[in-house]
Amino acid sequence: MSDSKNRHIARDSLFVLADLRLEGSGTEHRVKIRNLSTGGLMAEAPLKVTRGDPVKVNLRNIGWADGAVAWAQAERFGIAFSEEIDPKLARTSMIPGEGTPRFSKAPLPVSRHDRGDVLRKI
Repeated sequence: MSDSKNRHIARDSLFVLADLRLEGSGTEHRVKIRNLSTGGLMAEAPLKVTRGDPVKVNLRNIGWADGAVAWAQAERFGIAFSEEIDPKLARTSMIPGEGTPRFSKAPLPVSRHDRGDVLRKI
């Protein structure tokens, strides 16, 4: 796709954290996803990437997506996916599965002084 065609793809602005792996490196880097579309994303992180670098991105509710760096400027860079994704999935709440808690802690008891129905003499 030419650069002029890329600008017409619908994007969702959002702020989501994701993990990114550069090919040849076993290290995962935490990146901020600034916008997301079916064909790619814009990320922000203090990483040194160059155009064409193959990457994998672990997106919430989607999993690992293969792609390549399309552009890089300072700490922001674009990634073009190898296959289209459904960006709406990344916006939804976490889908229950392995690693998703099935319960939460009970709230802490409120002391009678915190309720406000007991006045204290000064």
